[in-house]
Amino acid sequence: MKKLSAEQQALLEQLKQVAQGLGETLAPFCEVVVHDLLHPKQAILAIHNNLSGRQVGDPATELGIARIADPEFPQVIANYANQFTDGRQAKSTSIGIKDSSGRYVAALCMNVDLTLFRGLQNALNQFGSVGSAAGVNESLDPAGAEAIRRRIDQFAARLATTPRSLKAQERRALMRELKESGCMEVRRAMEIVAQHLGVSRASVYSYAK
Repeated sequence: MKKLSAEQQALLEQLKQVAQGLGETLAPFCEVVVHDLLHPKQAILAIHNNLSGRQVGDPATELGIARIADPEFPQVIANYANQFTDGRQAKSTSIGIKDSSGRYVAALCMNVDLTLFRGLQNALNQFGSVGSAAGVNESLDPAGAEAIRRRIDQFAARLATTPRSLKAQERRALMRELKESGCMEVRRAMEIVAQHLGVSRASVYSYAK
């Protein structure tokens, strides 16, 4: 492994402290990752609020490789569209860190899971609704995947949580509600539910029993 200079080592150590502070401040909505761009095959030095499933020692991303190859690569790329491996939409910001020679040493990356904010928005909408029948008479077309996702979001909102944070007993109640509403008649309904909850199809089948 390439030996770091004292300056480069200090930059990485300080960046790890910055990442820890950001991670604690932005938890649980934002993943914060420190990349060592001098060792791209084992680039990830630290990861906080792990939303992507990556681990310390994992390799650099395509963006990291691009920075390594080009010292003129933009130092800050903010709020660009990204996607986790399971399809969740994300908003990302990447900040490159250079040493005194102008070489990229590291990168600080932040990835926001937008599905968490969609769940939070639904919870706020539920909280702000008025009338005893708010939400009860809404008619959702059970013919498509989006109808299932909307109903799951609404169920989670009533519990002031997100679909991926539902507990086992809440998931069982959700499955009963989906079945009663006719949503489970949709083609590939089990797969749609599993993806939106972030669980396996086998788990969904067990909750449906």
